[in-house]
Amino acid sequence: MQYVVHAYDHTDADAYDRRMAVRPAHFDTVRDLKAKGQFIIGGALLDPDGKMIGSMLVVEFETEEALQQWLQREPYLIGNVWDNVDIKPFRKADV
Repeated sequence: MQYVVHAYDHTDADAYDRRMAVRPAHFDTVRDLKAKGQFIIGGALLDPDGKMIGSMLVVEFETEEALQQWLQREPYLIGNVWDNVDIKPFRKADV
């Protein structure tokens, strides 16, 4: 099953610094997902001024449990970067 993940960062004064501090670990985690064929596409969500305010990913997992295991080790969650995370099942349009 594929999932679309919209994750919005905290908005406190230190949020951006926390994001930048754990960003390398987040990228390592995403590279691991990519190597396993579980990362489809993703990137930063931006405000109108181009500042990073969150993330969007499309990921694929065999089970809901596998999705939850990834979330439990996701550095942006562990590092208190993401505040609000919305995950929905996703199906790519075949056009």
